[in-house]
Amino acid sequence: MDTPITQRWPLFVGLGAISFGLGIMAWVDALAVSLASTILFGVLLFVAGTVQLVHAFVVRDWSGRLMSIAGGALYILAGTMMMEEPSTGSMVITIFISACLVISGIARIIMAFQQRGLQGWWFILLGGLISLLVGVCLYVTLPWSGLWLIGTFIAVELIAAGIGWVQFGFALRQANYIPPAN
Repeated sequence: MDTPITQRWPLFVGLGAISFGLGIMAWVDALAVSLASTILFGVLLFVAGTVQLVHAFVVRDWSGRLMSIAGGALYILAGTMMMEEPSTGSMVITIFISACLVISGIARIIMAFQQRGLQGWWFILLGGLISLLVGVCLYVTLPWSGLWLIGTFIAVELIAAGIGWVQFGFALRQANYIPPAN
């Protein structure tokens, strides 16, 4: 017979505690996490490029073969560069994130002004201004922001996930609790 999920609450609390602890460790050394993540991303690009090249040479009669070869070669090149120069790779990723934040911030600011007849439109404006400001700040603080951003994002994700799992585990414990009969 299967154990009800509510009786497994300690496993969720344990998962949350480990995730939270790893998040704190990542936050303490965000630089190392950023560089390690960039190297791992480089490895993934290299492997994906290699698989794409092999695929392109196996399907010789495919009309998209040359584009697939070019794409695979670019993946391999980008992956190799990220593995050899992870600090530069993390800066490129940070520039991309910065650009996305600036663009989405401007888009939300425009949307907010278009919707200013609605109650609470300024929440959209505020969110857009924050995204725009964060994107600009990331860009103007390069190269330093490129060294800590990815590690900090990973740390925050692990901490938030840890808190969520701990809370979920305790909620399961509460759901399992049956008060004594009077």
